[in-house]
Amino acid sequence: MTDPSKLDAIVAQAVKSRDARERDYRAQSLKLHPWVCGRCGRDFTRKNLHELTVHHRDHNHDNNPPDGSNWENLCLYCHDNEHARYVDAVPGAEPAKSTTVTHKGLAGLADLIRKDS
Repeated sequence: MTDPSKLDAIVAQAVKSRDARERDYRAQSLKLHPWVCGRCGRDFTRKNLHELTVHHRDHNHDNNPPDGSNWENLCLYCHDNEHARYVDAVPGAEPAKSTTVTHKGLAGLADLIRKDS
């Protein structure tokens, strides 16, 4: 059995490494590219810059060339749309979030109807 504290430490380190990697390529992309969404053309300022994301054109978050050739600055909405289109278009591509439904809102309804009848 795996020690839960070791597993927690591994997950925490992985998250920390991912966050650091994201900060690095985001900062580089914001220096290299204009603060404009590459799809809708929305302009960004320091006030709303947190809504501008960096999209990896090849969908590989580990492919971060220093020249920024794999990056594209996209607003939150266009970024979500791009990933949704990718999941729809590429066979076997997995959505970023689980879409499995685990709650059955009408479970037991038939029993309730029988009791009232």
